[in-house]
Amino acid sequence: MQPMQHQMMGYDRATTMFSPDGRLLQVEYAKKTVQLGNTAIGIVCKDGVLLVTDKRVVDSLVIPEAIEKIWQVDDHIMTTAAGILSDARVLVERAQEKAAGYRITFDSPVDVLNIVKDLGNLAQYCTQGGGLRPFGVGMLIAGIDHEGKRLFQTDPTGTYTQWKATVIGEGEEDIQPVLHKEYKDSMTVEEGLKLAIKSLKKFLGDAFDIERVDAAHITDSDKKMRRVPRDKIAKLR
Repeated sequence: MQPMQHQMMGYDRATTMFSPDGRLLQVEYAKKTVQLGNTAIGIVCKDGVLLVTDKRVVDSLVIPEAIEKIWQVDDHIMTTAAGILSDARVLVERAQEKAAGYRITFDSPVDVLNIVKDLGNLAQYCTQGGGLRPFGVGMLIAGIDHEGKRLFQTDPTGTYTQWKATVIGEGEEDIQPVLHKEYKDSMTVEEGLKLAIKSLKKFLGDAFDIERVDAAHITDSDKKMRRVPRDKIAKLR
């Protein structure tokens, strides 16, 4: 075992170097960073899309309202992330610029997939260029466009997948089975919020605090991102 570990060590010093068994170790390390990040849940409901995330407030002197974990890309698109949040901020700002540029150029809202592909292309580019490192962040991008309600997940490799409901971050292994068991296509945004809060509470246990939870949704009625008020989240705990 030790000789193999020693043999593999040299292959993780550059993003562009494949190991003998065909792995890009730096990219795998970036994916591990996502798995250690704060938990983020995305759910497609019959009347909208929902994002719920753990703000991971670890100090009583931190102002919870100042921690932003769900970002608006455009009126009809929002995103959250797990991993290195400074990396996420760069990707969010790129997505916002892309959405604004699309509106100016075509005088219409950008498709959700258009944003996802752009972020995926940038992430992939950073896995094949010298002097770069992969983005150490995974994203959940949710929105409503002419195709309907859509939820995508991206990872540091640049791969993206579309989901009905999914979770990224440290709670993935515990919460994903709950989503598989209890998710229904017919659930409303409010029912989805209850499921997400229940899942987070089960995962965090005694560490659960309503101040740690951030939630936002986009509904079919107006196709605009709206944050869920703290008092409403408190009633669902």
